[in-house]
Amino acid sequence: MKIKLSQGKPYPLGATFDGKGVNFSLFSANAKKVILCLFDQSGTEELQQIEISQNDHNIWHVYLEGIKAGQVYGYRVDGEYKPLEGKRFNKNKLLIDPYAKKLIGKLIWHKAIFGYDIDSPAQDLSFSTLDSAPYVPKSVVTDDKYNWEDDVLPDYDFSKSIIYEMHVKGYTELYPKIEDASRGKFKALTSPKIMQYLKWLGITAVELQPVHAFFGHKIGKEQVNYWGYESLSFFAPDNTYLHQGRIDDFKDMVKTMHKNGIEVILDVVYNHTGEGNQLGPTLCYRGIDNESYYTLDKNNKRFYYDSTGCGASFNVENPYVLMLVTDSMRYWVQKMHIDGFRLDLAASLSRVKTVFKYDSCFLNAVRQDEILRNVKMIAEPWDASMGGYQIGAFPAGWAEWNDRFRDVIRRFWRGDERQIGEFASRIAGSSDVFGYNNKNLWSSINFITAHDGFNLNDLVSYNHKHNFANGENNRDGSDNNWSFNSGVEGFSCDEDVLKNRYLRAKALMATLLLSFGTPMILAGDELLHTQFGNNNPYCQDNIISWIVWEAIGHQERNFARYVHKLIALRKSLNVFSRKHFFTGEKAEKTDYKDLAWYNEKGLEFVGADWNNSKAKSISYLAYSKDKLLLTIFNAENEDKKWKLPSIKKTKSWNLVLDSSAVFDKNTQLKSSKTIMVPAWSVLAIEINI
Repeated sequence: MKIKLSQGKPYPLGATFDGKGVNFSLFSANAKKVILCLFDQSGTEELQQIEISQNDHNIWHVYLEGIKAGQVYGYRVDGEYKPLEGKRFNKNKLLIDPYAKKLIGKLIWHKAIFGYDIDSPAQDLSFSTLDSAPYVPKSVVTDDKYNWEDDVLPDYDFSKSIIYEMHVKGYTELYPKIEDASRGKFKALTSPKIMQYLKWLGITAVELQPVHAFFGHKIGKEQVNYWGYESLSFFAPDNTYLHQGRIDDFKDMVKTMHKNGIEVILDVVYNHTGEGNQLGPTLCYRGIDNESYYTLDKNNKRFYYDSTGCGASFNVENPYVLMLVTDSMRYWVQKMHIDGFRLDLAASLSRVKTVFKYDSCFLNAVRQDEILRNVKMIAEPWDASMGGYQIGAFPAGWAEWNDRFRDVIRRFWRGDERQIGEFASRIAGSSDVFGYNNKNLWSSINFITAHDGFNLNDLVSYNHKHNFANGENNRDGSDNNWSFNSGVEGFSCDEDVLKNRYLRAKALMATLLLSFGTPMILAGDELLHTQFGNNNPYCQDNIISWIVWEAIGHQERNFARYVHKLIALRKSLNVFSRKHFFTGEKAEKTDYKDLAWYNEKGLEFVGADWNNSKAKSISYLAYSKDKLLLTIFNAENEDKKWKLPSIKKTKSWNLVLDSSAVFDKNTQLKSSKTIMVPAWSVLAIEINI
């Protein structure tokens, strides 16, 4: 291999191909020596080691003329191995470039991937002399050239968004009539059949569970890291989603989505990595500069501060680590054309000296960035440590997952008492949570189900989790599901049980899509997909998680049609495009309040109504221009007499939704008329004024 060395440049970090050669650049503040290792195209044979002598302000760099895109490489970083001081350098470990855009090879669980001797009683205080190169993925130099044609981002306002949370493999592995080679991969999502279905359904964005390169099998367990919430690299897509290693598969998928008016949002994990705690492997950040990349326990640097529950918090207070994260985010926006991010455990990223701060390094960096501040930002507004529950605390412009919405909607439709006030607050946009600091009504990401927890079918079919397949004796997963099985646990042939489940599933979905805020649907819920009672299938790469498309029957197809109609209805009603929170006062130049609550007597709610612990029904009347929307929620076991509100000078009353499909559509609706609202149902009436 004919190559010519020169000192190169510190920036940009990573491996940058310029047509003649490659500039390699790596940050490490505490290393004594950095060695660039070049491999053959398969990544199995180490061809050459090049010691990098140039170090400018903790950036190690070298330029190799003659190196081309496709070159396989890695780093060995030498320095002190003093775990009690937080130093864990080990030149025997081949390390991934944190800025690598592509990886080659699989991670093989072998004792050599650990920086210490895993057989030693001293554990991580010992030192491993085994070479890890045969067992770890290698980095690959890439060329970012791609023909995006006339790609235009759909750029929906949050107020017009309907998000669809999806796992790439789970959604496509069993999809009929696509080529086998594309199953479970980005390529499958470009299938005309899948794209036609997504367009028909009406969603505006897919939110993909993690696609960054992540761990596969874990040592000591047969289960697989199926969800992908343990990143190896923040730039490289996971190879399991690529056909023949083509990064362009991801770009093809995004371009196809955009052509069909669908945004792509990535669920990203920057709060921790797959290296775990002090007993985890040394694959990248730990071996490059453990003290810089991770937040160490201030009282004992052998251990890590961990607000994530996954071993070690990523140290975004370090400017170079923060730069890594924001560079990654900009890369996915600028080079991969994605439309936004859902930040896993975002509270962890927003801590300053272990305390959550509204003006943290990370949040300020995003706020001032001209690229990132213009894409969708969604926070999972909590983490796993003290002071980590921070819903409503993120800056204006961010949306946040609203677990309070999830819980009370579930409890209301389960038939729990004392829910009516909380229920009303949540479906009105949760102004008590988000209504300050110039935030908008869409700030609340409303969801009833997500990847984490029961899906919709199981929510109405199981009282208890059934996670034994996860190998943890059913200890994992939440016990607080607020679910109700209608009298039989799991599978049932009882017609009454099945009818009740179906009615409640329809009512739950209607509540989600007729609430104010930004709705998120879990992919497969519209098909009544079951996870067989598993509420934590993070390790289930099988039919527990996969959507079994060919098993979809008549009822499931009808439910999908119902969800399609609900989405279309929401889009047709201007009131759901509202950006500002309701005041409960009369709208300007009208006699109508922007939002009012009515009971079954046709009267506005007063204190006694809000304090009625047994109330299980309520309605809202929302104003938008020349229309009113009356939506009635009845979680009673029986049909309920309901007097419609007295509203003067109305032109027409049109029933636009009956979730139960049993309401007499021939009933003439008008002001003050008494009707029967079916049990376990949602009715929506559009009133022209």
